[in-house]
Amino acid sequence: MIRPRPLRAALLAASALALLTAFPGAVRAQDAAMVVPPLQYTHRELSNGLDVYAMPDPTAGTVTVQVWYDVGGKDDPEGRSGFAHLFEHILSRKTVNIPYGQISTWVENAGGSRNASTGQDFTNYYETVPPEYLETMLWTHAERMARPVVDQAVFEAERSIVKEELRQRVYAPPYGRLGVFVIGDNSFDESIYRRSVIGSIEQLDAATIDDARAFHEAYYRPATATLIVSGNFDPAQLDRWVDQYFAGIPNPERPVPVFQRPTAAPRTQPRDVVSYAPNVPLPAVGRIWPGVEATHPDAAALDVLQGILSRGQNSRLYQRLVYVDQVATSASFGANTMEEDGVVSGTVIVAQGKSLEQAEASYDAVIAEIRTNPVTQAELDEAKVEIISSELRQRETASGRAFILGQALVSEGDANAPDARLAAIQAVTVDDVLRVARTYLRDDAVVRVRYLDESQRPEGVPEDSWRNPAPVPTFVSVPPAILPPNELLPEGRRMAPPAPGAARVAATPAVAERTLPNGLRVIVAKSTDLPIMNAQLIIGGGASGDPEGRMGLASATAALAREGAGGRTAPQIAASLESLGASIGAGANPDVTTVSLSAPVASLDRATPIFADVVLRPDFPAAELERLRTRSLNGLRVALRDPATLAAATLNRVVFAGAPYGAPSSGTAESLSAMTRDDVAAHHARWWRPDNAALVITGGMDPEAAFAFAEAAFGDWARPAAALPVIGDRAGQATAPRVLVVDMPGAGQAAVAVAVRGPDRSDADWYPASVANAVIGGGSGGHLFNEVRAKRGLSYGAYSSLVTRVDGSLFAAQTQTKNESAAEVVELVLSEVDRLTGEAMTDQAATDRESFVLGGFSRSIETTGGLGGFIGDTVALGLPLSELQTYPERMRAVDPAAVSSVAGRWLGRERAYVVVVGDAAQFLEPLRAAHPDLVVIKAEDVDLNAADLGIE
Repeated sequence: MIRPRPLRAALLAASALALLTAFPGAVRAQDAAMVVPPLQYTHRELSNGLDVYAMPDPTAGTVTVQVWYDVGGKDDPEGRSGFAHLFEHILSRKTVNIPYGQISTWVENAGGSRNASTGQDFTNYYETVPPEYLETMLWTHAERMARPVVDQAVFEAERSIVKEELRQRVYAPPYGRLGVFVIGDNSFDESIYRRSVIGSIEQLDAATIDDARAFHEAYYRPATATLIVSGNFDPAQLDRWVDQYFAGIPNPERPVPVFQRPTAAPRTQPRDVVSYAPNVPLPAVGRIWPGVEATHPDAAALDVLQGILSRGQNSRLYQRLVYVDQVATSASFGANTMEEDGVVSGTVIVAQGKSLEQAEASYDAVIAEIRTNPVTQAELDEAKVEIISSELRQRETASGRAFILGQALVSEGDANAPDARLAAIQAVTVDDVLRVARTYLRDDAVVRVRYLDESQRPEGVPEDSWRNPAPVPTFVSVPPAILPPNELLPEGRRMAPPAPGAARVAATPAVAERTLPNGLRVIVAKSTDLPIMNAQLIIGGGASGDPEGRMGLASATAALAREGAGGRTAPQIAASLESLGASIGAGANPDVTTVSLSAPVASLDRATPIFADVVLRPDFPAAELERLRTRSLNGLRVALRDPATLAAATLNRVVFAGAPYGAPSSGTAESLSAMTRDDVAAHHARWWRPDNAALVITGGMDPEAAFAFAEAAFGDWARPAAALPVIGDRAGQATAPRVLVVDMPGAGQAAVAVAVRGPDRSDADWYPASVANAVIGGGSGGHLFNEVRAKRGLSYGAYSSLVTRVDGSLFAAQTQTKNESAAEVVELVLSEVDRLTGEAMTDQAATDRESFVLGGFSRSIETTGGLGGFIGDTVALGLPLSELQTYPERMRAVDPAAVSSVAGRWLGRERAYVVVVGDAAQFLEPLRAAHPDLVVIKAEDVDLNAADLGIE
């Protein structure tokens, strides 16, 4: 056993004392050294009612600008469910001075990112950009607040996109309808939260542009908005810009419509709901109880109760349903609090071969037990530590802190609520947990849900059998708009956005490296002053080393390593880690296996021996292999009924055929069934060795402390005498391009996946190839997004990526669309794969796309995990560690000629592999007209074991 070093313990204590001294309001966990610094902000209110919160952080490499409006799904007008969400899309697009889609273009060209979201209580719009673009972002938010353009073109385009979003998120996934419709509709009875935020196709179709204009005038104004700026900026300059751009925006004279809240009688009788949907591979069970609003005194105890029941592998539901009884592939429990109400719910995906009744009995037994007997002090402490540890991670970036603050303001109306919540959680007692379990998890108030495949629907049972029988309230009708609609000004009359200011360059973290005597590389980069750390052990080989007939072996070995090691059982490992606020993850991709430790620095001395045992001394118990096999088979059964997942797996096989990269890393039903413990132990002995590994440590540790941790964990890891194993050609020879259709009748959407082989990471072509990929499908500024979503509304999103591996890379494009437009979308994607081969690129376009790529890089290395991931990738791909510093300059050096040259060598539709998964009856005829040689295979006949997918 590794004992805490006195010096190390002293360092931890000093670190905790420094944090408490610097932040008097800091929250300290049970572990004296695990301290959460409080949110730091200033607040002022403009005369028009706009609230402004500033959260300066001069060490940040970015600045985040967010506007939260006090309008959400609960404010949707009568007969217009989903309208707040639809308007979120509309307001992001066009103003008097900004053409359609230009905001996204400006943000991406600046190297930033932007998005928006809608909840029941709020709609928010946010960007994260380099600090010099702060004024530009403030101006765009003022434009949207004061001068939006809501015209027919914008309205029609965004409504079409929202409908595709609904299909993608709700209709296509096997359990999408369960969460959004079935559980959603039955979570509340006569309540302002009764309707789903995303709405319905029918009510979206019924909406008009007049509705949109009326909605804007009713709810969007300075007095319903909160501006949050967080990151690297000058607070005094921010005040001047806020006054300049926002202070003159008037509030409408008409009051905000107020919906008379219905008085709902408490539920006193249980209700049973049975629902059916297409492509449900395994039945599911749900439980729903009434909850509480975010400001309720019981909210903290319910949060702790949620942790005890459902957070991590040591939780009661996982242990009982997934681990011991093995009646479920997953089991959840959550307490969702909102501004005016809340809901407590749980779901179970039933394991193959188990009955609904078995799953229900196990779930209900866990709930009955926690209502009857007090939880243990250890369970209580563990839940609190997990919550504190999670909060530390969320507060790591300026953007993360802004979101915490914004959510608290809209749900609780109190900027101090996040810190008060942590203090309240620390005060929760064993008696509190028992009390809230008895108060809220009542049998007389529960809704019991069963979710089954459409094939099991009895004759005569209607499609909407899941609907809540309680009457839906009559919602407010918004008065008509009275202001004349805005129009985009002619180009010569538009106000130009503010020019960027002086750049504030953030320093790239310094990297230190040592090699232990056993050959293990240790790489350290300090990335934060918060007391958290990440360690990633990168082991060469990965799934490409899986033997014939044993696909998924590398992944299984990684997964099993933490399910029993050093004499500790899987439950003991889970309990020990979760009590420390730590976690160990493990998995394999085609090139490497990764075992990672994430922990508060205060917990490291106790987490280190467990991490070392998982890597060096896994027991690989036979019983755990059987559990893993069962869970994996159930997981495959679910995943391969999702069109997008099946399309990706099939495309991988089409591109790489029988080469190592062609085999699915997670295995197949056949390979998992054949796998033995001896296979797993042999794989571990062959590949898991110090001279085939590198340990990457990031977070709040100084290099010397990190190197000491590495030595303590892996200094005694013996290097085998045998030579390192070698994998041959992982990618194999390129096969002939083809178009393959996978027929999945009843699929809620069609998934389209297209790929073209690309250059090696070490090839000079890789950097221009990365820029070419950004042009084709990088973010909302990519051609794919513009052609498929923005211009035609055929998808919620269309993107591409440059998937880089040890042997080569892959231009991979993916999107989803309604089945009837699949053929059109395939042609659009292929046209973009072709476009750069014959279209010249301007210097400005190259610069813009390079900024987009580099912005993603900069944001990723702001986080402990992101920095570790980038360094880990350089190790896996055999690149020098100097790549962290040279990557930006090499990307900036790419010119349009290099992009065109790379496109000519690598791209073109004649090199493309195409897979479409969906209801083929709705798109096969037009697709075949364009591609007469396409091949069709039924979804149930796809054989991922075979190089040819089992196609005769």
